[in-house]
Amino acid sequence: MLVQIKTLKQLFQRHRRPGNLFFATFFLILSLFLLSQIGNQTVWKSSTKFYAQPALWPIVSLVGMALFALLNWISAWVSPKIAGRWLEIQFWLRSFEYVLWFMAYVYVVPLLGYLPSTVLFAVVLALRVGYRTPKMIGFSVLMAVSVVVVFKSFLQVRVPGGQIYEWLPDFMRSFMLTYF
Repeated sequence: MLVQIKTLKQLFQRHRRPGNLFFATFFLILSLFLLSQIGNQTVWKSSTKFYAQPALWPIVSLVGMALFALLNWISAWVSPKIAGRWLEIQFWLRSFEYVLWFMAYVYVVPLLGYLPSTVLFAVVLALRVGYRTPKMIGFSVLMAVSVVVVFKSFLQVRVPGGQIYEWLPDFMRSFMLTYF
């Protein structure tokens, strides 16, 4: 649906979400932290022209980030408070579950190998998000095998072999380490 904007007030109208103040506070703190670390990350060379300084554009971008984060925080602070802030923050934090799944996957790959780990995690994550039919589990296995074949065989991405491959006979171990 196309909304027609007739006044400047309509153009700049803000529709706040319950977690906006938390979001604004987080990014203000993040931008101030990054700005405080600029001296450790870049250098200001005395023999170089101002516009060619290695630190100039990182400083400009971080000052801009901090300024706009501050303005967003002020705007969020003075706006009417909206109920449900903590429910929205809990909703955001649930996405960190998938970060933990990824960290577990990275830990398991050197133990089980790329193919078994990818198939295992594809099936477990399919079950986790609610796909329970044999057809969908089969699709997740097919997708996992396809990803492994494309990455290892066609793209030749080097992924560490699993410790479990050490138990295989020599001819099978070299094949699995090369292609799976």
